[in-house]
Amino acid sequence: MNAPTDRRNSLSLDGLNFFLADVRDGLGPYLAIYLLAVHHWDPASIGLVMTLAGIAALLTQTPAGALIDRTRRKRGVIIVAALMVTVSCLLLPFITSFTLVAMTQALSAVAASVFAPAISAISLGITGPRAFTRRTGRNETFNHAGNAVAALLAGGFAYLFGPVAVFYLMAVMALASVIAISFISPQAIDHDVARGFDPQGPAHGEQPSGLNALLHNRPLLVFGICCGLFHLANAAMLPLVSQKLSLVNLQMATPLTSACIVAAQLVMVPVALLVGWKADVWGRKPLLLAGFLILPLRGVLYTLSDDPYWLVAVQLLDGVGAGIFGALFPVVIKDLTQGTGRFNVSLGALSTVFGLGAALSNGLAGLVVQQAGYSAAFLTLAAIAGAALVLLVVAMPETLNRGSTMADQPVATALT
Repeated sequence: MNAPTDRRNSLSLDGLNFFLADVRDGLGPYLAIYLLAVHHWDPASIGLVMTLAGIAALLTQTPAGALIDRTRRKRGVIIVAALMVTVSCLLLPFITSFTLVAMTQALSAVAASVFAPAISAISLGITGPRAFTRRTGRNETFNHAGNAVAALLAGGFAYLFGPVAVFYLMAVMALASVIAISFISPQAIDHDVARGFDPQGPAHGEQPSGLNALLHNRPLLVFGICCGLFHLANAAMLPLVSQKLSLVNLQMATPLTSACIVAAQLVMVPVALLVGWKADVWGRKPLLLAGFLILPLRGVLYTLSDDPYWLVAVQLLDGVGAGIFGALFPVVIKDLTQGTGRFNVSLGALSTVFGLGAALSNGLAGLVVQQAGYSAAFLTLAAIAGAALVLLVVAMPETLNRGSTMADQPVATALT
């Protein structure tokens, strides 16, 4: 393939990750603000809608990965999913009933579940195993940049035009992602490589190994448990910080929380870029250990002061930990499934695991806060993060095969 086409594909992937950044994560707090401020919903109904959307996303992560493994129309899947998200966003200003709002959010969550495995598959199918790490780091760089820009735009438009403006912004970003994916050449994607086949090994051309192979992949299972514990510890930290900020200064709580989100995303940009450049040199495990070490440290540091600026400063560490984790997550799964043809279904399965951890995190933290206070909740989350770190140190192997990487060979499958 010629250089101009390669450059176009690369820039199109950059644009896809940038525009899908906010779309992948859903409306989240913006929906809650809209339903509360405009339609005067009670918090329980708002929480139930968001819970139903979260359950829909969890249930479809693994099937979405399996779909991406099997289909050769990966670009089309992203386009259809982006259009479904667009329709869901554009319908929200015109509906008020609980049932219809819940249906649109569930539909949007189901559609968004295909984005992560599809982007990873297209990236792997275009670059091959050797260049995948750097491409993933670049994907995450543009993803975090897109999240930061979207948060700034959402805040500005909501201030000028009201909460409903956020829905139109997300619809525009979803449509922009459709334009970006349409510029990727379908001939550039090797669909066997995209699902984790070894392009030069004996598995090439065979049917993908069954799901049973994943259940016997011990390092993959260990990594999945580490991911679940990481998100069980991490997901509730920002909401807890927001609550503490509200107790200290209610007027400044929302601006400072927004500052936390934007600043952390901006920190993730260079971190993800660094991981993409250095993970094939330094290895995966040292970088993972650094990311996992920061999480218990954050939990302890939050207990040292209630000063708003201290809390915001500590939250910036999330940019380092989450930046490392996000960039390495698909890379480690690629390492551990190379040759099986089950890369994307594995990506979906582990996304379900860490999604479950994230879903349980806020409930656990809320119970601890109610019984023992905020410091106890932060220390509990820090202890869970510490357990994840210990498991990573003791049971998780280095997944980088340096000889295979340098020779442009896929990494061997780590099956027991």
